Amino acid sequence: MSIRPVTHTTPAQPTMEGAGVKLHRAFGFQEPDMLDPFLLFDDFRNENPRDFAAGFPWHPHRGIETITYVLNGTVEHGDSLGNTGTLGGGDVQWMTAGSGIMHQEMPKGNDRGQMHGFQLWANLPSSLKMTAPRYQDVQGKDIPQIIDDDGTQVKVIVGSFWGKSGPVDGIAADPQYLDIFVPAGVRKTFKVDTYRRAFAYIFDGSGTFRDAAQPTGVLLEKEVMGQELNIRDLSGDRTLVRFGTGDEVTVQAGPKGIRFLLISGAPIQEPIAWHGPIVMNTQSELMQAMSELRNGTFIRPAH
Repeated sequence: MSIRPVTHTTPAQPTMEGAGVKLHRAFGFQEPDMLDPFLLFDDFRNENPRDFAAGFPWHPHRGIETITYVLNGTVEHGDSLGNTGTLGGGDVQWMTAGSGIMHQEMPKGNDRGQMHGFQLWANLPSSLKMTAPRYQDVQGKDIPQIIDDDGTQVKVIVGSFWGKSGPVDGIAADPQYLDIFVPAGVRKTFKVDTYRRAFAYIFDGSGTFRDAAQPTGVLLEKEVMGQELNIRDLSGDRTLVRFGTGDEVTVQAGPKGIRFLLISGAPIQEPIAWHGPIVMNTQSELMQAMSELRNGTFIRPAH
């Protein structure tokens, strides 16, 4: 067994999307091979409805899958295939855009005006870029949760972990998507298959990653070639942690515990031509998609 070294840590950056939704972006629209097969990750967390009520009105997607995980509040959605619904706290929606879909997502918040959730974009390989669109809506009650003897809690959203399998299936990137809480002072190791690219996104609490016992709130970073460990401060809130190769991730929880998403997937390693919510393999495919948007032929008829 080998522990994955931490190669980079970066705070999510404030940005604005949709019709004026304030959110934090951990990565996206730069270095698309950095976390292949994943392209973008957003954290939409707000306490004021004015910061999210305008939502994400009708917009297109092609060539990717979007994964929306709601922690707090609600999101109403609809699409060009006639699907409608509402995601509540703990719910997940996995949308395979495939050949093309128009949809909208309108966050509503909870009764105190709070909204919190995440959206991840996963690339599709060239063989599936033009597959038929589909939705997988999963209620929070159907997501397996494991509680270990030391109080560690893991929600298995996608993939298999500790003998449980998440309810979302048939995903091209063969991902593992876990929501993990490690209690205060607990040191825990999680297996991640060697062939996957992996990252963690810390959104509550603090702790240290890697294998040395050091004060909480500090991150240990080791360069790939084996130089000495460097110690530097780690902000536990809205922090992206990228890992190198290995088959384990180890975390030491801080004084209030630590909660993070641990996400991994099989790299696709194909060329990317990317414009907003449309991700293809070549510029000609991208130009074709944009032309179809203009002339009204973007949505393929159902077969």
